[in-house]
Amino acid sequence: MTSRRKFIQNLTASGGLLLSASAIASRAETLSSAIDQIKKSPNPEKEDVFWKQIQLAYTVSPNLINLNNGGVSPQPDVVQEAVKKYTSFSNETPSYYMWRVLDKDREAVRTGLADLAGTSPETIAINRNTTEALDTVIFGLDLEKGDEVVLSHFDYPNMMSAWKQREMRDGIKLKWVDLKLPESNKQKIIEQYLDLVSSKTKVLHITHLINWIGQVVPVKELCEEANKRGIITIVDGAHTFAHLNFSVADFNCDYFGTSLHKWLCAPFGTGMLYMNEKRITKTWPLTPDHDPKRNDIRKFENLGTRSIPAEIAIGSAIDFHNMIGSDRKAERLYFLKNYWASQAQEMPGVTINTPSEPELSGALAHVSIEGKTGRDIERHLLSKYRIHCVAIEYRGFDGVRITPNVYTVQSDLDKLLQGLSDLTKA
Repeated sequence: MTSRRKFIQNLTASGGLLLSASAIASRAETLSSAIDQIKKSPNPEKEDVFWKQIQLAYTVSPNLINLNNGGVSPQPDVVQEAVKKYTSFSNETPSYYMWRVLDKDREAVRTGLADLAGTSPETIAINRNTTEALDTVIFGLDLEKGDEVVLSHFDYPNMMSAWKQREMRDGIKLKWVDLKLPESNKQKIIEQYLDLVSSKTKVLHITHLINWIGQVVPVKELCEEANKRGIITIVDGAHTFAHLNFSVADFNCDYFGTSLHKWLCAPFGTGMLYMNEKRITKTWPLTPDHDPKRNDIRKFENLGTRSIPAEIAIGSAIDFHNMIGSDRKAERLYFLKNYWASQAQEMPGVTINTPSEPELSGALAHVSIEGKTGRDIERHLLSKYRIHCVAIEYRGFDGVRITPNVYTVQSDLDKLLQGLSDLTKA
């Protein structure tokens, strides 16, 4: 009962600013009751009821099935309400209520994120997205002409562009891993990176989950190898934080960046940068404050005027995530992907371009159909079944990326399967 009461209180109040509304409290009570019932007597039917309750906690359109949560996820109702309330509160006197009242809750949000990451709050900076987090690192490292950076052609375009700019400006050398994907053997992935490492390698840039097709890269093992060689490690965790069940601390990486508006379902334009404490003094901030060399993670938050209501409302997203539980959420997301992908791959002409192993995949997967382009599949699913997904054509892959989330129910995926089946017969 104590945990349920705490969950409801967290959803309805934060930092002394009351968010109480009968609808929110009632929904929190219903969700908590569902959890209690499942714990007492777990079975598939009750589990299904629980996830249907989760669906009701979102305001997603009943007329459009969203299977592009990999781009940006919707926020549950309690997070939306938090943003609205904080915004209204701020507008009473912005410079006072935003900077003198609400901003005091930043440290509580930092602690909540650190708990999820399994790290100290003194290693967590709150920012706007993965691009900002990792650009801070890429442009904040002291690198000299001839220093080598190992990265992959499958990294996110913004990150590749940032490294290319440093190459143009500073004369560093980029060494590109030509990953052979999908790959179900972790050691083969590791070897493809290590084959390019030399005595001049200073940085290893690793994308934890490749956004194009959903391949999970063995970050922990790669960081271990890099640490043996004194190589700095940067992990792009845009698609894994609050999605896969892991601790950032377990990676023993130097840097980790993520977008909270993806799988944590936090307000749009919120992100997080983790930095190993030994690297804080050595890293230049992208937007400097009075002392760019000080040993304080907060020096990476000097953004000027920002959306403080959105940042403080991250706390409500953390509460919602914790209510579900990291392990149950990761299992559910993998289940949803496996539910449709395992059936789709039995259809003639269909290829799932994502590993099936839980260690190497999550909710995100890429599917192609012989004789059809990704645009063909995307248009068909939207026009006939009102399914929103995204066409991905990249480095030999041409299909659509499918990313369900916790509010996705199996009947939505049954419609996806019917739509894919149509195309195999066309």
